[in-house]
Amino acid sequence: MTALTTINLLTGFLGSGKTTLLQRLLDYPDLSGAAVLINEFGEVGLDHQLLDRIDANVVLMKSGCLCCTVRGEIADALLNLHSLRARGEVPWFDRVVIETTGLADPYPVLSTIRAHPVLRSHFSAGTVIATVDAVNGHGLLATRQEALQQVAAADVVILTKGDLVAPETVADLTAMLTAINPTASVRDAAGIDADMVLDAHAGRLRDLPVLPLAGHSHHAGESGTVQSFSIVTDQQLDWTVFGIWLTMLLHRHGDKVLRVKGILNIAGDDRPVAVHGVQRLVHPPVHMSGWPDADRRSRLVFIMQDLDPALVRHSFEVFHRLAGTQEDAAVAS
Repeated sequence: MTALTTINLLTGFLGSGKTTLLQRLLDYPDLSGAAVLINEFGEVGLDHQLLDRIDANVVLMKSGCLCCTVRGEIADALLNLHSLRARGEVPWFDRVVIETTGLADPYPVLSTIRAHPVLRSHFSAGTVIATVDAVNGHGLLATRQEALQQVAAADVVILTKGDLVAPETVADLTAMLTAINPTASVRDAAGIDADMVLDAHAGRLRDLPVLPLAGHSHHAGESGTVQSFSIVTDQQLDWTVFGIWLTMLLHRHGDKVLRVKGILNIAGDDRPVAVHGVQRLVHPPVHMSGWPDADRRSRLVFIMQDLDPALVRHSFEVFHRLAGTQEDAAVAS
C-alpha cells in the first residue's frame, strides 16, 4: 500500500508573514520533493526560481519543488496534483504545503482532506502552522474570529516581526498565544528551520499540559471568550465508550470546541493512544510506540469558545459512570 502524502497547512491573518515564511521554507532542501498550493504565483515572487511551467496552474521550480495555484476548490487542486503525479507528468512529491488566504478558517480545509472519498485515500493532514504578527497580533486576536481560529487550530505558531516591537510585547503575545492554545509550540520566525516547523506534530503529544478545570481564558471581543482546560483521569478508558462520548460532544458543541488533543490509557492496550480533533473533525487515532514517562494518566486538553468547562467535565464523568467504566472520583482536572 502506498504511503499517504502529508499535507501541511500554512495559515495566518492578512499581513502576518505567511508568504515570507513560505519563501524561506522553499529554500530548504527538505522541501525539494514537495508541492505547494498558493493563491497566486505573483504573491510569492517565484520568477527567479522558475524552471518549467507544466500547465496553467502548475510550475516546477529550480529547487525541485512544485508550485500550484488554487483556482477553485482545494479538493480540485489536490486531485489534479494527484492525477499529474500518477501519470508521471510531474516529478514525484512526498509532501504538500497549502497556504490559506488570510481570512480563512483552517477547519474547512482540514475537513476536506479527511472527508473527501478520494483525497483521504492518498493524503493525510500533518502539522498546521500559523503565523502571528507581533505588531498587530494582540489587536487581531482580540477582535477577529479568523485569527483566533487559526491559532487554535495550529500545531506550531510562528511569531513574525518580533524585531519591530519591544521584548516585553513579544513576551506578552507569547503568553497570550500559549493561553489560547497550550498544546501549540510558539516559535520566533528568526530561528526556525523546515524540520522544526513541518515535523513538529509527532512529538508534541508527549508534553500535553495539565491545566486546571478553570484553565486559561482569553476574551476575543465580539467573538466571545476562549478557554483552555484539561481533563485528567487515573482510570483506564473503554475506547468505544470514549469514542461515543467525544462524538456526541462534538456533534452537539463542535462549533464551540476549537480544538481537542489528548493521550489516552485504553483498557487492553499497553500503548497510549493519541487523539486530535478540530471542531467537528476528528483525526484518526494514533497508537504511539510507548509512554513518554511513568505517568499513565489519560489527559485531554480542550480549547473552547463560549462553552463552560464544567459542562464538558460533568458530561465526561456522567457518561463514563453510566457506562460502568469510571468511578465517581476518577476524574481530576
